[in-house]
Parts: sequence; structure tokens; C-alpha cells
Amino acid sequence: MIIYNVTIYIKKEIESEWLEWMKKTHIPEVVEAGNFLSSKIYKVIIPSGEADEVTYSIQYECKSLESYLEYSEKEALRLQREHTIKYQNKIKAARAVMEEI
Repeated sequence: MIIYNVTIYIKKEIESEWLEWMKKTHIPEVVEAGNFLSSKIYKVIIPSGEADEVTYSIQYECKSLESYLEYSEKEALRLQREHTIKYQNKIKAARAVMEEI
């Protein structure tokens, strides 16, 4: 099993708006691309990070590395660009691909 993890550091002032958009628009669009089996979103509570930021981890599950690579080649850039443009200068993102052992 492969997990695509996106950690987002977001300004507290837009947290509610961002979270609603993620749940209703962005995450469903990523999953509907067809490469992921499921998704989960977590709010990071420890460590707490910067005083004016909150941290979230979004995890997308896919059955194979090939499935993730297909997403990366065909859909990732467009979806990441939408996110970055919408929340320019209000977020930072870190991405990782992990394999369940």
C-alpha cells in the first residue's frame, strides 16, 4: 500500500475557509482523478508549530506506486497549482510518498 502524504502549514486566519474548500472541492477532485482508493485529513496537534499557523496532514491511499506515479504525471501539477493560486502566501506544503511495511 502506498500513502501520498501532503502536509499543509496554513495561516490561522483562513483555516475555516481552507478546510471547507479542501473537504468539499480539492480532496474530492484528487480522489476523483481515479488513482487513489481513499483519503483522510488530520489536524496536527503536537507539535503545534508557529503561533499564527495550523498544520494539517492529508493522506491519500493508493494500491501501487504505479498508480501514484500516474497521478503525479497526469493530474498533480494542475491540482497543486489550483491550491497554490487560491491560497498564495497563506500556505506552505510538504509532500511525501510512503510505503506501508
